[in-house]
Amino acid sequence: MRRRTLLVLGGAAAVTITAAILLAPERVEHATLEGEGGLAFPGLAGQLAAARRIELRRHDGAVTLERRGEAWVLPEKGGYPARPDRVRELLVGLTELRLAERRTADATQLDRLGLDDPARQGSSAVLVRVLDEGGRPLAELVVGRRRVRTQGRVPESAYVRRPAETQAWLAEGRLPVDADAQLWLDRDIANLPADRVRRVEVRRADQPPLVLARDGAEERLALLEPAEGPPADEVALDEVGRAFEFLTFHEVRPAAEVPGEALGEARFILAGELAITVLPHREGEALWIRLAAEGGAEAERLDARWSGWAYQVGPWKERAFLPRLEELRRREAEAAPPAAPR
Repeated sequence: MRRRTLLVLGGAAAVTITAAILLAPERVEHATLEGEGGLAFPGLAGQLAAARRIELRRHDGAVTLERRGEAWVLPEKGGYPARPDRVRELLVGLTELRLAERRTADATQLDRLGLDDPARQGSSAVLVRVLDEGGRPLAELVVGRRRVRTQGRVPESAYVRRPAETQAWLAEGRLPVDADAQLWLDRDIANLPADRVRRVEVRRADQPPLVLARDGAEERLALLEPAEGPPADEVALDEVGRAFEFLTFHEVRPAAEVPGEALGEARFILAGELAITVLPHREGEALWIRLAAEGGAEAERLDARWSGWAYQVGPWKERAFLPRLEELRRREAEAAPPAAPR
């Protein structure tokens, strides 16, 4: 009886083990399917110190980021610095990305997830590659349709696959993978409040010199030179004072490549020992400026950012940086039309 019991128990155990083996989920490299999710790139965090290049490619554009010293720059923008917060967000996002659910492995269905060939015309897929100094990929991924977070506890997600595979995954994590260089640039030039501007000296090649200044902290800028000039328009004067408020650029290039003709220069003297020289150029309808700052630690920080670069700004900023005398003239009220005869 005891022997028979042992045989029955042993047989049951064998059946249980066999069933467990047959029913166990398939093991997948870099991922698990039991809910906690496996990292898409295990160990990537420890390799990022060797990263030297990031590529983001779509059929209609591409962005390349290169690491130069401690900074990431955009070679196609003359080596202008990329936004460090955005680069950090991408690299951290790759290290934390988790493969949550396996999806289709049918290559003919990948376009439904935005995971078809990134080089195909009309594709929305983005190829992301992080490379070391020798060009070896530390991480590479095709990213398709993304779902942003709409609720506090719902993570952002995206459909992804490895470039050499057709297996698609729903992955959890945030990946800023835009292949538009403008989105990787910090387009802010300066934000200096108007009440700091104490004096402005304007020298245009085709105009008499202008000097604008204010007497006290509460006073508006006033036209000092030419002394016999016409009454100035307060709105136009305020526009000059706000020249550096929320100043951003549309495009950037090395200062040596600034296009167009030089228009002159303006010197802005601000409270706090700060002086800024503006050198505008016009190329057709486009306005480009070069900037130089002097006077203390603030000027050093600004000059370190501006030195060596030319910025394309809105063409309307020409009135603020290099106004003409007639543009500062007070606008007279239009004469009332004659009364109709009775």
